[in-house]
Amino acid sequence: MYRETLRDGMLQAARWAARRPFAATGLYVLLVSALFLVLPQLDLWASGLFHDPQAGFFAQDEPFLRRLRHLGPHLVQLVAGACVTVLLVKLLLPGRAPLLPLHIPLFLLSTLILGPGLLVNSLLKNTWGRPRPNMVESFGGDMPYVPVWLPSGWCDTNCSFVSGEASSGMWLVGLAFVVPKDWRLPTLAFTVPLCLLLSVNRIAFGGHFLSDTLLSWGLTLLVLLAVHRLLFVAPPAWARDAALDETLTRAGRRLQERVVRAALRGYAAARRFVAMFR
Repeated sequence: MYRETLRDGMLQAARWAARRPFAATGLYVLLVSALFLVLPQLDLWASGLFHDPQAGFFAQDEPFLRRLRHLGPHLVQLVAGACVTVLLVKLLLPGRAPLLPLHIPLFLLSTLILGPGLLVNSLLKNTWGRPRPNMVESFGGDMPYVPVWLPSGWCDTNCSFVSGEASSGMWLVGLAFVVPKDWRLPTLAFTVPLCLLLSVNRIAFGGHFLSDTLLSWGLTLLVLLAVHRLLFVAPPAWARDAALDETLTRAGRRLQERVVRAALRGYAAARRFVAMFR
């Protein structure tokens, strides 16, 4: 009876989260924040799993894990580069149809800038001042442990709260928002484990606490959901594919006209220069 009640409750919670993903993610962020504010020792325990008092954080001496750390940024650059290429091709060849519906690169680039870029790396990591695990006294450093959401002056820039790698990993999971329906499960089957590996890897390096990772996932997912609603669910007139196509087409044609005018001016200047020596 207890198991059936628990199962039914979990199913109802899953259905509610599926119907209200933004509210569910916001609740997740609140619950994770409350958990680590009440039980900060969870952070120290999780980091301690990867730390030896004599050798330090073991991942720092593992070549494979060091290479794994760079996989996430490379994939992010690859996806972002593909998005920029789609927009540039449309801008340089305005008469042709875009390679992809233009709301897709707009979604991916805007969420990358707003989530991992502005919210995580610029606002939180550079202003909150939370020392990384390898900086705190419990793991051989000289700084105190600082709880989540508590601004401090112990770290000046590029600090622990929250995790940039975890944010980038969750952003890659966001590819499932834009791929065709038949590709969503395979996309999630690749990006979710990758996000977990990249995030745990940073904990193993002593670069982030568990709370940094869990909160980074939630905050980045909030950005993805908000922008997805704006561009996919209830897009304003300017964000619809036809309007985006028209905007880039006009911009591309203006660019072409300016290039032609600049080329003609250069040609005329070259002719005048040559005439001086006749």
